[in-house]
Amino acid sequence: MSSLLLLLYNNFMKQIIHSAREFKKIGRISGPLLLVEGVGGASYGELVEIALPDGSLRTARVLEIERDTGLVQVFEGTSGLDPSQTRIRFLGRGVEFGVSPDILGRVFTGLGAVRDGGPEIIPDRLININGYQINPTRRAYPSEFIQTGISAIDALNSIVRGQKLPIFSGAGLPHNLLATQIVKQARILGEEEKFGIVFACMGITYEEAQFFLTQFEEAGALERSVVFINLADEPAIERIATPRVALTAAEYLAFELNMHVMVILTDMTNYAEALREISAARNEIPGRRGYPSYLYTDFSTIYERAGRIKGKPGSITQMPILTMPEDDKTHPIPDLTGYITEGQIIFSRTLHLKGIYPPIDILTSLSRLRDKGIGRGATRHDHPSLASQLFASYARGKEAEELAMVLGEAALTDSDVSHLNFARMFEQEFINQGKNENRGINQTLDLGWKLLRQLPRPDIKRIPPEIMEEFWNKQDNSESGDDQL
Repeated sequence: MSSLLLLLYNNFMKQIIHSAREFKKIGRISGPLLLVEGVGGASYGELVEIALPDGSLRTARVLEIERDTGLVQVFEGTSGLDPSQTRIRFLGRGVEFGVSPDILGRVFTGLGAVRDGGPEIIPDRLININGYQINPTRRAYPSEFIQTGISAIDALNSIVRGQKLPIFSGAGLPHNLLATQIVKQARILGEEEKFGIVFACMGITYEEAQFFLTQFEEAGALERSVVFINLADEPAIERIATPRVALTAAEYLAFELNMHVMVILTDMTNYAEALREISAARNEIPGRRGYPSYLYTDFSTIYERAGRIKGKPGSITQMPILTMPEDDKTHPIPDLTGYITEGQIIFSRTLHLKGIYPPIDILTSLSRLRDKGIGRGATRHDHPSLASQLFASYARGKEAEELAMVLGEAALTDSDVSHLNFARMFEQEFINQGKNENRGINQTLDLGWKLLRQLPRPDIKRIPPEIMEEFWNKQDNSESGDDQL
């Protein structure tokens, strides 16, 4: 039966190609762009097939139409194209990705072609990769807590289903390692519902790609994942399509197969660089630092595809990863991303140099939806107040550290010294954890209480008396797991 379906699908595609409009005249080639004349009836985003004299095919899409002239971007690049010998075919449809339940456990290229050497996917149907942003009136409010097993995230920057929470990293920092750890450990507490991962890489090296795949296979996470890989030596044009192909797969899994899907996109900086390259080839007027003026709008078409829909059990949660050029948070890429997403997790190079993993800067990181997914009935009833106190005590400890650098520790008060010691222990024991260490939420919260007990009790001012009475003298149980209370 599968052979019959594949034959029918191939015949269907041949009929589409046969009925497509064909043009020959290429006016000009500029980088990855072609200027094609006499394209009446073509539309923006339409898929284009380019036939070379040797019989090979390349894929492109329409970027711009003006009267009977079309600007086309070639995914595989234009090297070797001879305008007089090249045939251009407009297919009358946009770039599409074939979906079926069989995409789980598979590895694809940035354009959605099979990359793992396995059999071709027989799609249930083809979906345009541009998708549709969720109607605001149909959105369900994010609320369910997602456990990542990372204390600095779960306790202080909690993720909830349907949220978009990026990681702002820098060159040489272990964001790839954290991404694989989240893929292996992420789950929803107290539910047996299907949980899937869509992992999209843009502009990465071959070694990085092998690292990701090896990590997923060793942890048994590949079978619940769909992986899209665009390598650094592959066309930059493909990077623009990669996150959209990945999100198309995520939308299918979430809203048609009713799965809870976490989408990890790395690295959005490479995506933005590809967008700038195409913008320059089109001679567009540049915006901030040479990036196109529509960078914010383009980002929003990606990030806003996260969320939940009323009446549907599935959801899409996004964790885009971007490397800040020169660790600059005001750079257009992190700056514009922060305006769209619900917070950000920021890596600290200072913590990384101290040997702390993951080097998450608690004081500058923020999850705006944290309080919607924690507390009684979700994680534990002491979670909100404990998180607030840990943040406040750590902030005071860092202030004492700065003061000690100027005046020396001898000039600090006893309370300042206590908070300084707390901050150091907090970094070494709470933020710092093993690269394969999966901490349950109860284990994380108990560890937070253990550290707070190093401070004078009168300095604990953000936790209600009844919760203090219950937990202050409670026996530590680091193996308490992640059962809900």
